[in-house]
Amino acid sequence: MKKTTLVIMAAGIGSRFGGGIKQLEPVGPSGEIIMDYSVYDAMEAGFDKVVFIIRKDLEKDFREIIGNRMDRIIETGYAFQELDDLPDGFEKPADRTKPWGTGQAILCCKDIVKEPFAVINADDYYGKEAFVKVHDYLVQEQPASDRMEFCMAGFQLGNTLSENGGVTRGICSVNEKQHLTKVTETKNIIKTEHGAAIQAEDGTLTPVEAECPVSMNMWGFTPEIFEVLEKGFGEFLQELPDPTKGEYLIPTIVDGLIQSKQANVTVLESKDKWFGVTYKEDKPTVVRSFQELIAAGVYKEKLFD
Repeated sequence: MKKTTLVIMAAGIGSRFGGGIKQLEPVGPSGEIIMDYSVYDAMEAGFDKVVFIIRKDLEKDFREIIGNRMDRIIETGYAFQELDDLPDGFEKPADRTKPWGTGQAILCCKDIVKEPFAVINADDYYGKEAFVKVHDYLVQEQPASDRMEFCMAGFQLGNTLSENGGVTRGICSVNEKQHLTKVTETKNIIKTEHGAAIQAEDGTLTPVEAECPVSMNMWGFTPEIFEVLEKGFGEFLQELPDPTKGEYLIPTIVDGLIQSKQANVTVLESKDKWFGVTYKEDKPTVVRSFQELIAAGVYKEKLFD
């Protein structure tokens, strides 16, 4: 069977989370963090290796809190996302503090990931179903085609909302072949008594179907994506109107590949409930959710014995 890798994007410090390193917050009864559960589910689904994308200045804390433990149970690698890691001919703008985005994050792995891989966010809990479906897709032989063949876990919007404020989600359009046709990055989606709605700055609400599929940045790629990202990153920097802002984002990149007919992206539906620490106030809900999963027998009290 093909080897597969799980790539975890963990380079960001969440500003809305109050400046703490939200990815390293313990949420399980034995001090587990969300990433522990993701790695556990990925290993159970059949992934052979995990690569953490972090910032160099987080490396010491990161290895102490999770990396050294992971080394003992699965092959582990590190890629470093830095603001000054730019293509030849480009320099980091002096006043740029915002990371370059998920596209650059994945590009950082090009020298250490040589096999089909899944990508997830460090601070999101995805549930078991999506890992199994993405892994099974990555190890299958895809039909011969002149397009790249990728996949995405599609979650129901209503299962991905925060009780504590608006969230950004990639709302997906899917055709009869279960191929993604468009991703619309949509900001400030809130939970309402009727399901979900987009809240404008003036407070107006536009209802959205709670069952519609959304991207939670859980993708399945082959190494072909690295060439696309490398070429695209230079073009993105060249055309950036304000060098202190703007991010090179996977949903936008994938959407471009779909519209230019360079890639098919199969949407794999998951009915699992997402949760994560978008806001500091989300943490008690996350802790309670893991307690409920443990009580239901989904996880052991001590995840890695």
